Amino acid sequence: MSVGVPDRPARRLGTPRLVATLAIFVLCVSFFSAIVGYARVSEADSSRGLERRAALLAAIEDVRNSGAEFSALDPRHIQGIERTAGLKDLRFETDPDFKRDLNDREVQSVLNREGRIVGWFTWEPDRSMSDALGRLRPLLALTGMFLVGFAGIALWQVRVSVRDLGKSEQRAWALAHEDLLTGLPNHRKMIALIDGVLAQRTSGEVVTLAFVDLDGLKDINDALGHGVGDHLLIAVAARLRDLIPVGAFAGRFDGDEFAIVMTSSDLESAKTRMHALASALARPYWIDNETVQIGVTTGLAHAPADGRSRDELSRRADLALRAAKQKLRGGVLYFEPAMDDEFEDRRFFERELRRALDQVADDKPALDVHYQPVVSADGTRILGAEALLRWTHPERGPIPPGRFVAAAERCGLMGRLGEFVLRRALTDAARWPDLSIAVNLSPIQVRDSRLVDTIAGMLDQYGVAASRLVLEVTEGVLIDDPKEAKTRLDALQALGVRLALDDFGTGYSSLTYLQRFKFDKLKIDRGFVEPLGRNADSLALVQAIVTLGRALGMTLLAEGIETEEQRVLLRLAGCEEMQGYLFARPAPREALDRLLATVSEGPSRPLVRTAVA
Repeated sequence: MSVGVPDRPARRLGTPRLVATLAIFVLCVSFFSAIVGYARVSEADSSRGLERRAALLAAIEDVRNSGAEFSALDPRHIQGIERTAGLKDLRFETDPDFKRDLNDREVQSVLNREGRIVGWFTWEPDRSMSDALGRLRPLLALTGMFLVGFAGIALWQVRVSVRDLGKSEQRAWALAHEDLLTGLPNHRKMIALIDGVLAQRTSGEVVTLAFVDLDGLKDINDALGHGVGDHLLIAVAARLRDLIPVGAFAGRFDGDEFAIVMTSSDLESAKTRMHALASALARPYWIDNETVQIGVTTGLAHAPADGRSRDELSRRADLALRAAKQKLRGGVLYFEPAMDDEFEDRRFFERELRRALDQVADDKPALDVHYQPVVSADGTRILGAEALLRWTHPERGPIPPGRFVAAAERCGLMGRLGEFVLRRALTDAARWPDLSIAVNLSPIQVRDSRLVDTIAGMLDQYGVAASRLVLEVTEGVLIDDPKEAKTRLDALQALGVRLALDDFGTGYSSLTYLQRFKFDKLKIDRGFVEPLGRNADSLALVQAIVTLGRALGMTLLAEGIETEEQRVLLRLAGCEEMQGYLFARPAPREALDRLLATVSEGPSRPLVRTAVA
């Protein structure tokens, strides 16, 4: 079975045939109408001639009865008979030789009382209607020629219409079933083909549905142009045609995604075929005299193991493709039941997070903001607090931010979530007028053109000095569009807000960002803090980061401090601010109130018993 799309529709010519039939019918009706009209005109002339002959015979009878001799009729009497009978040029002839000069005249014999012929009346026949019709013959001939020409033109146009209609139907069919660029079945046709293959599956057969995604097609379009990208898609389609086994179908499912459905005798042979096909598709392509390399990521599902219907199979093949793009880009990944669980979890998070955001004004909202203190290097003063979002689901309990923040970004809730944290943090800042408040910004928030106006409005609304607000951003905020990010961050600093670069040293180009962007604070990631005391290189790295930060005029804050040894080493390295479980865990605002009250009891009392000045 070929990849080409079967079942092209037969051309339906009902409308053109109707037009042709009507044209021929009109021509025939016109022709027969002319014949019938001519016959009726001739019949009318003949009927009128008979009536006048009958009137002449009556006049002859009157003359015979009067005893007059026909040979001696007065010409005036003949004229009277002419008028009475309605005849034209009536004459009475007695010489039989007159018949040689009749010239199509009508003749009526005249008998005497003894029944002998005594003469003949002759007259011009009255064919006025036939003569008038005769004069119209040229016009009728022209009309006939026009009708014949019209019928010919109509038939020609019908033929053209039939041809054009056939082409239009073929184009419409192609638009409905074929991808116009590659010629493969399109999304709609592939759905029908998948249904057909599943319906024909016999016991013991395995139906494999694979979604193949081309990795990096956008980069090729950007670097080499969309023309090269289109030629690449055509080349991939051609390779698919050549490589898929007999009885399989392949189609273009989406912009850079293809679908393959095939039947195998067992699961292992299906996997072998798909691995070979994916490897072949990933080989370089020769396009416009240059080699083009594309990545190929494949997700598969099998019937009946992963589902028996097209919807089940498509959903699970798509889940496998998504997982492959995240974990095994450029590889082949089979559906596993755990993927279904992850998918349901994502749906749960998106649904429940939306509900939680709608209920933040309730008495006991599921979403809350906790605060973790930022402490001076000697451990005796609380300098600020970082606002951290927490979600306690009524059924599942506490949900880690790493899970629900990703869900918020996927479903478009990150803007609302970030605004909720900002609003709550600035509201609570009134409780601690001497502390700075740190809030994390996501990349989605930084891309929002309304961010600067929103923060300016909140600072004014809650009466918080801009210098007390520290906005923390990670390298991810700066990667997508550095120019836009710089414009936004510069505008925030113009308000008086301070900026901190979070998780410094965990990315690939943080030094580049330090050169391009101006930050007020540098946060040393816990990955550098945790090995302190066990790895001498870690202390050297921390000292290098501190030296770099001071050279750029930034405050140094280390996070993730859990031991007194780590605190001492960081203080000796020159770190000025610290944050971690050694001092306090993130807790509700009431817990921070109590901690501040404890610290205020004595200016030199450390937050931890072992802390030294």
